[in-house]
Amino acid sequence: MAHYLELDTSRIDDDPLVLLVPGLNNSNARHWQSHWEARLPDCERVDLGMWDDPHRNTWVNKLNLAIHRAGRPVILVAHSLGCLAVAWWAAFEQPPQGNPVVGALLVAPPDVDRPRIDPRLARFAPAPRSILPFPTFLAASSNDPYCPMRVAKQLARDWGSCFANAGAIGHINADSRIGDWDFGLLLLAQLVREHHRSRHPVAPQVSIRERLAHSGKVLLPWVLENIEGNRAMRG
Repeated sequence: MAHYLELDTSRIDDDPLVLLVPGLNNSNARHWQSHWEARLPDCERVDLGMWDDPHRNTWVNKLNLAIHRAGRPVILVAHSLGCLAVAWWAAFEQPPQGNPVVGALLVAPPDVDRPRIDPRLARFAPAPRSILPFPTFLAASSNDPYCPMRVAKQLARDWGSCFANAGAIGHINADSRIGDWDFGLLLLAQLVREHHRSRHPVAPQVSIRERLAHSGKVLLPWVLENIEGNRAMRG
Protein backbone atom coordinates (compact mmCIF):
# COMPACT_ATOMS: atom_id res chain seq x y z
CA MET A 1 0.00 0.00 0.00
CA ALA A 2 1.21 3.48 -0.83
CA HIS A 3 1.52 4.83 2.68
CA TYR A 4 3.98 2.11 3.74
CA LEU A 5 6.48 3.36 1.15
CA GLU A 6 7.13 6.43 3.27
CA LEU A 7 8.72 4.21 5.92
CA ASP A 8 10.71 1.95 3.59
CA THR A 9 13.79 0.35 5.18
CA SER A 10 15.87 1.45 2.18
CA ARG A 11 15.38 5.04 3.38
CA ILE A 12 15.89 4.38 7.05
CA ASP A 13 18.80 6.83 7.42
CA ASP A 14 16.60 9.62 6.14
CA ASP A 15 13.51 8.64 8.13
CA PRO A 16 12.77 9.78 11.68
CA LEU A 17 12.30 7.31 14.48
CA VAL A 18 8.62 6.78 15.26
CA LEU A 19 8.01 6.69 19.01
CA LEU A 20 4.67 5.26 20.13
CA VAL A 21 3.24 6.88 23.25
CA PRO A 22 0.35 4.76 24.61
CA GLY A 23 -2.24 5.95 27.09
CA LEU A 24 -3.77 4.57 30.25
CA ASN A 25 -3.29 0.79 30.64
CA ASN A 26 -0.90 0.68 27.66
CA SER A 27 -1.93 -0.66 24.23
CA ASN A 28 -2.71 -4.36 24.05
CA ALA A 29 -1.92 -6.76 21.20
CA ARG A 30 -5.12 -5.87 19.30
CA HIS A 31 -4.43 -2.13 19.42
CA TRP A 32 -3.30 -0.40 16.21
CA GLN A 33 -0.21 0.92 18.04
CA SER A 34 0.88 -2.66 18.69
CA HIS A 35 0.26 -3.51 15.03
CA TRP A 36 2.43 -0.58 13.96
CA GLU A 37 5.17 -1.56 16.37
CA ALA A 38 5.24 -5.05 14.84
CA ARG A 39 5.00 -3.99 11.19
CA LEU A 40 6.76 -0.67 10.71
CA PRO A 41 10.54 -0.92 10.26
CA ASP A 42 11.61 1.93 12.52
CA CYS A 43 9.02 2.17 15.24
CA GLU A 44 9.42 1.79 19.02
CA ARG A 45 7.14 2.00 22.02
CA VAL A 46 8.02 4.33 24.88
CA ASP A 47 7.89 2.44 28.18
CA LEU A 48 6.22 5.05 30.35
CA GLY A 49 5.56 2.56 33.14
CA MET A 50 2.90 2.93 35.84
CA TRP A 51 0.41 2.13 33.08
CA ASP A 52 -2.61 1.68 35.35
CA ASP A 53 -1.66 4.43 37.80
CA PRO A 54 0.13 7.14 35.77
CA HIS A 55 1.94 10.09 37.24
CA ARG A 56 2.18 13.08 34.90
CA ASN A 57 5.73 14.18 35.64
CA THR A 58 7.05 10.62 35.58
CA TRP A 59 5.51 10.04 32.16
CA VAL A 60 6.87 13.34 30.87
CA ASN A 61 10.37 12.56 32.14
CA LYS A 62 10.36 9.09 30.59
CA LEU A 63 9.12 10.50 27.31
CA ASN A 64 11.86 13.13 27.41
CA LEU A 65 14.49 10.45 28.00
CA ALA A 66 13.23 8.35 25.08
CA ILE A 67 13.23 11.35 22.74
CA HIS A 68 16.79 12.33 23.57
CA ARG A 69 18.09 8.76 23.56
CA ALA A 70 16.89 8.43 19.97
CA GLY A 71 19.76 10.59 18.80
CA ARG A 72 17.87 11.42 15.61
CA PRO A 73 14.69 13.19 14.50
CA VAL A 74 11.55 11.78 16.11
CA ILE A 75 7.88 11.57 15.19
CA LEU A 76 5.61 10.95 18.17
CA VAL A 77 2.48 8.84 17.76
CA ALA A 78 0.40 9.24 20.90
CA HIS A 79 -2.93 7.74 21.87
CA SER A 80 -5.40 8.92 24.49
CA LEU A 81 -3.65 10.05 27.69
CA GLY A 82 -0.34 9.77 25.83
CA CYS A 83 -1.40 12.90 23.89
CA LEU A 84 -1.47 14.84 27.16
CA ALA A 85 1.99 13.51 28.02
CA VAL A 86 3.23 14.90 24.70
CA ALA A 87 1.56 18.28 25.28
CA TRP A 88 3.00 18.52 28.79
CA TRP A 89 6.44 17.48 27.52
CA ALA A 90 6.35 20.36 25.01
CA ALA A 91 5.15 22.76 27.72
CA PHE A 92 7.90 21.79 30.16
CA GLU A 93 10.79 21.32 27.73
CA GLN A 94 9.90 24.09 25.25
CA PRO A 95 11.97 22.45 22.48
CA PRO A 96 13.11 24.46 19.44
CA GLN A 97 10.91 24.30 16.36
CA GLY A 98 11.24 20.83 14.86
CA ASN A 99 14.16 19.71 17.04
CA PRO A 100 14.33 16.91 18.07
CA VAL A 101 10.62 16.20 17.46
CA VAL A 102 9.74 16.82 13.81
CA GLY A 103 6.05 15.91 14.03
CA ALA A 104 3.35 14.21 16.06
CA LEU A 105 0.16 12.27 15.45
CA LEU A 106 -2.15 12.80 18.42
CA VAL A 107 -5.01 10.33 18.51
CA ALA A 108 -8.14 10.48 20.66
CA PRO A 109 -6.95 12.77 23.46
CA PRO A 110 -9.34 12.58 26.43
CA ASP A 111 -11.04 15.64 27.89
CA VAL A 112 -9.10 15.84 31.15
CA ASP A 113 -10.75 19.11 32.14
CA ARG A 114 -14.32 17.87 32.44
CA PRO A 115 -15.79 17.32 35.90
CA ARG A 116 -16.05 13.91 37.56
CA ILE A 117 -13.55 12.15 35.32
CA ASP A 118 -11.32 9.25 36.30
CA PRO A 119 -8.92 10.75 38.88
CA ARG A 120 -6.01 9.19 37.01
CA LEU A 121 -6.87 11.33 33.97
CA ALA A 122 -7.41 14.39 36.15
CA ARG A 123 -3.73 14.27 37.12
CA PHE A 124 -2.96 15.58 33.63
CA ALA A 125 -5.33 18.54 33.95
CA PRO A 126 -5.51 21.27 32.99
CA ALA A 127 -4.71 20.43 29.40
CA PRO A 128 -1.87 22.60 28.07
CA ARG A 129 -3.15 25.15 25.57
CA SER A 130 0.03 26.36 23.86
CA ILE A 131 0.77 25.74 20.18
CA LEU A 132 3.08 22.77 19.75
CA PRO A 133 6.44 23.59 18.11
CA PHE A 134 6.22 20.88 15.43
CA PRO A 135 3.68 19.82 12.77
CA THR A 136 0.82 17.80 14.23
CA PHE A 137 -2.35 16.01 13.29
CA LEU A 138 -5.04 15.52 15.91
CA ALA A 139 -7.29 12.62 14.95
CA ALA A 140 -10.59 12.18 16.78
CA SER A 141 -13.71 10.06 16.52
CA SER A 142 -17.20 11.49 16.38
CA ASN A 143 -18.42 9.10 19.09
CA ASP A 144 -15.46 8.94 21.46
CA PRO A 145 -16.89 8.48 24.99
CA TYR A 146 -13.88 10.22 26.53
CA CYS A 147 -13.92 13.40 24.47
CA PRO A 148 -16.71 15.17 22.52
CA MET A 149 -15.80 16.22 19.01
CA ARG A 150 -16.13 19.92 19.89
CA VAL A 151 -13.54 19.54 22.66
CA ALA A 152 -11.17 17.64 20.37
CA LYS A 153 -11.47 20.40 17.76
CA GLN A 154 -10.73 23.04 20.40
CA LEU A 155 -7.63 21.13 21.50
CA ALA A 156 -6.52 21.03 17.87
CA ARG A 157 -6.95 24.79 17.61
CA ASP A 158 -5.05 25.37 20.85
CA TRP A 159 -2.20 23.07 19.84
CA GLY A 160 -2.03 24.35 16.25
CA SER A 161 -2.87 20.90 14.89
CA CYS A 162 -4.56 19.92 11.67
CA PHE A 163 -7.76 18.19 12.72
CA ALA A 164 -8.57 14.81 11.17
CA ASN A 165 -12.06 13.34 11.54
CA ALA A 166 -11.53 9.59 11.89
CA GLY A 167 -15.22 8.75 11.66
CA ALA A 168 -17.42 7.06 14.27
CA ILE A 169 -15.00 4.51 15.73
CA GLY A 170 -15.17 5.08 19.47
CA HIS A 171 -11.93 5.74 21.32
CA ILE A 172 -9.80 4.61 18.34
CA ASN A 173 -8.43 1.69 20.32
CA ALA A 174 -8.53 -2.10 20.28
CA ASP A 175 -12.29 -2.09 20.83
CA SER A 176 -12.69 -0.09 17.61
CA ARG A 177 -11.57 -3.18 15.62
CA ILE A 178 -9.69 -1.15 13.03
CA GLY A 179 -6.69 -3.45 12.59
CA ASP A 180 -3.66 -1.51 11.38
CA TRP A 181 -5.82 1.66 11.12
CA ASP A 182 -4.94 2.69 7.56
CA PHE A 183 -6.25 6.23 8.05
CA GLY A 184 -3.71 6.79 10.81
CA LEU A 185 -0.94 5.36 8.63
CA LEU A 186 -1.80 7.89 5.95
CA LEU A 187 -1.51 10.72 8.47
CA LEU A 188 1.82 9.34 9.67
CA ALA A 189 3.06 9.14 6.07
CA GLN A 190 2.14 12.80 5.57
CA LEU A 191 4.23 13.78 8.60
CA VAL A 192 7.17 11.79 7.21
CA ARG A 193 6.78 13.53 3.84
CA GLU A 194 6.77 16.92 5.55
CA HIS A 195 10.00 15.98 7.33
CA HIS A 196 11.63 14.95 4.04
CA ARG A 197 10.53 18.19 2.40
CA SER A 198 11.95 20.25 5.24
CA ARG A 199 15.31 18.48 4.90
CA HIS A 200 15.41 18.73 1.11
CA PRO A 201 13.39 21.83 0.21
CA VAL A 202 12.72 22.40 -3.47
CA ALA A 203 10.28 25.27 -3.05
CA PRO A 204 9.59 28.08 -0.57
CA GLN A 205 8.53 26.62 2.76
CA VAL A 206 4.85 26.73 3.59
CA SER A 207 2.99 25.33 6.55
CA ILE A 208 1.60 21.80 6.57
CA ARG A 209 -1.87 23.35 6.71
CA GLU A 210 -1.27 25.35 3.53
CA ARG A 211 0.28 22.38 1.76
CA LEU A 212 -2.65 20.13 2.60
CA ALA A 213 -5.08 22.76 1.42
CA HIS A 214 -3.50 23.16 -2.00
CA SER A 215 -1.73 19.93 -2.91
CA GLY A 216 -3.55 17.46 -5.12
CA LYS A 217 -1.14 14.73 -4.04
CA VAL A 218 -2.29 14.39 -0.44
CA LEU A 219 -3.86 10.96 0.00
CA LEU A 220 -6.39 11.37 2.77
CA PRO A 221 -9.70 9.51 2.99
CA TRP A 222 -12.91 10.85 4.51
CA VAL A 223 -12.52 14.37 5.84
CA LEU A 224 -9.43 16.26 6.91
CA GLU A 225 -10.58 19.55 8.34
CA ASN A 226 -8.49 22.65 8.18
CA ILE A 227 -8.85 24.12 11.64
CA GLU A 228 -8.39 27.71 10.64
CA GLY A 229 -10.83 27.64 7.72
CA ASN A 230 -12.92 24.71 8.99
CA ARG A 231 -13.36 23.34 5.50
CA ALA A 232 -12.93 19.87 4.01
CA MET A 233 -9.86 18.95 1.95
CA ARG A 234 -9.42 15.94 -0.26
CA GLY A 235 -6.46 14.29 -1.95
